[in-house]
Formats: sequence, structure tokens, C-alpha cells
Amino acid sequence: MNLQSNTDCVVVGASFAGLASALALASAGLRVTVLEKKTDSGIKLHTTGIIVKDAVDQIALLDTLPTSLVRRIPGVRLYAPNLHHVDLEAPGYYFLATDTPAVMRWIAGEVERAGAAIAYDTAFTGARRLQSGFEVVGFGTTRFLIGADGPRSRVATALGLGASSRFLAGVEYEYAGATLAEPDKLHCFIDRRLARLHRLGPSVGQRAAGRARAAARGTRCTEAEWGDGCVPFEDRTSHRLTGACANRRARRPHPVRWRGAAGRRISRAARR
Repeated sequence: MNLQSNTDCVVVGASFAGLASALALASAGLRVTVLEKKTDSGIKLHTTGIIVKDAVDQIALLDTLPTSLVRRIPGVRLYAPNLHHVDLEAPGYYFLATDTPAVMRWIAGEVERAGAAIAYDTAFTGARRLQSGFEVVGFGTTRFLIGADGPRSRVATALGLGASSRFLAGVEYEYAGATLAEPDKLHCFIDRRLARLHRLGPSVGQRAAGRARAAARGTRCTEAEWGDGCVPFEDRTSHRLTGACANRRARRPHPVRWRGAAGRRISRAARR
């Protein structure tokens, strides 16, 4: 592909935001090129596999997602550190668990069918402002430039734009063949001592377990930082799927006050 050309818009990053922007612009008749440093939009993803209903309602593209790539989850089961739980559901509300790599590849295909070009294995190295737009290093000129290349955006750095300084870091694993007692719920575990949220839920053809916490400012979290003796598929007293941590087996659970609508206390019987 010859990248030395003029175009209406260059989108940096074949992320969900980048591909959605490219699709909207190409569908409106603009000449769009997406620059993506990876060789495939579905590899090395740094995003969760869950789409909330609010996004489905606002983004028309998601209405046409193939059913083979998603699974509907209508409710949440929220656990306290002592493993008491409360079920949360709202009429008509749901999440979509996805085969995220396949979803990203499907969206990329829709973008190309709309007439946009995706230049894989092409990293953004810099840009400068022009009176009529931008000159992108190694590409040419464009009227508009969209940086959809993540929280540490090179586009933002090159153009002196604002940058994110606080992040939520996490890790997620998918397990084939695992089962859940309540497969139609997203199971979330609150751990006050570690100040983290653990989640366990159905995915497409497998089960996914994830953990998240606030990242230290100015640092990158590595997978090794998430060890902490966590045993995501063992309970302290049984083999239920709970996400309990091995280094907490001898500790008394933290007391948690459960409250429902209008701050009313939820009885112990209702929490079970």
C-alpha cells in the first residue's frame, strides 16, 4: 500500500474507538486511513471483553454484531469479603460478554467494507500542524487527525495535547471448560484490604476471571505485580468459584453493611 497520499482523515490506532470513528467517517463519504502498529486488530488487546447496554444503545454498529461473538448477561452477583452476596438486576438491562479478538476483527472488516483503508504494521512516528490540517510523518497530509492510540497517546504527545496521569490497571484470564453455578451472572468480588475488584463471569465458549486496581501514578503494571497468592478458582472452604486469595485463608472477613435502594439495610436472609 502506498502511504504517501492525501486524505480527509488519518486515525491512529485500530482500537474500538479508532475503528468506530473510521467507520462513521467512511460511511459519510470521507477518505479515511487507519494506522495500526500491530499486524492484526485482534491481537495484544488491552481491554475487557464486556460491553454494557448503554454502549449498545448508543453505537449503531453494535446492533449488527454476530450472535456467535457475544453472550448476554442479565445480572450481577456482588460478593462481600465474607462471601455473602446480593444479586443486582434491572428490567431490560444486560451486559454483553464477547470474544473480543473476533469482535475487533469483525469491526475491522466492516471498516474496510465501508471504504476505509487500514495500514497494519504501520506505527505513528510524528505529525506537525499545517494551515490546512496535519502532515503525518511517513504518510502525507490529512485534514483531520484522530489519536485513538490509548491513554499514552503518541498523537497527544506529538501535538502537545493533554495526557492521562491516573489509570486503572488489570489482568484477565480465560479458562476453557470451567463452569459457574450461576452462569448468567457477572460475579464481582470486593476486597477492601487489597482495594481491588475481582470479577468472574461467562465469556463466549469459556469463562473469564479478571482483577483491577488503581495503578501507581507514572508506572506500568506488569503481570508479576498481580500474583499476591491469588487462587481465582478456589474458595477458602470449598471448590466454588470465588476468587479468594490464598494469603487470606486465616483472616476473619471484613464486616460489610449491605444497603439497598434509599439506603435501607438488606437483611442477612436477603443477602444469601
